[in-house]
Amino acid sequence: MADEITQATPADNAQLSLQKVYVKDASFEVPGAPQIFQEQGQPQIQLNLQQQVGVLGENVYEVVLTVTVTCKLAEKTAYLAEVQQAGVFGVAGFDQSNRDMVLATFCPNVLFPYARTTVANLIQDGGFPPFLLQPINFEALYAEQMRRHAEGATPNA
Repeated sequence: MADEITQATPADNAQLSLQKVYVKDASFEVPGAPQIFQEQGQPQIQLNLQQQVGVLGENVYEVVLTVTVTCKLAEKTAYLAEVQQAGVFGVAGFDQSNRDMVLATFCPNVLFPYARTTVANLIQDGGFPPFLLQPINFEALYAEQMRRHAEGATPNA
């Protein structure tokens, strides 16, 4: 009987590892304290997400997910919570587009639960009712970013 020979593809050699998770920066501000605790009304919450990718070495990346939550009551800022949740990831054996997708989707998905917990603790420890960030679909955000990039790269006819 003949031995079956299979050819290795680049995807077979792809490796992804989480080396470290840490809070790079965190801040919490209550600019109107203590008067803001007397305010009545419906809080207006604004969420802002950003992510940055830095190269630390060959096939080693730092991904920083920044989550900013601003709460306003009657046009006054009740609080501002910002967390930079970071991780060091080993990403090897991917072609550039797949590596970029992993760094923009998988890595933030790993970091988000940590950031959500830190934000929730800051807000509650700051004297406000508990706040839980809803899940984020980083795949959809990445797809939208790629769509916008493709549209921007298309020359106008």
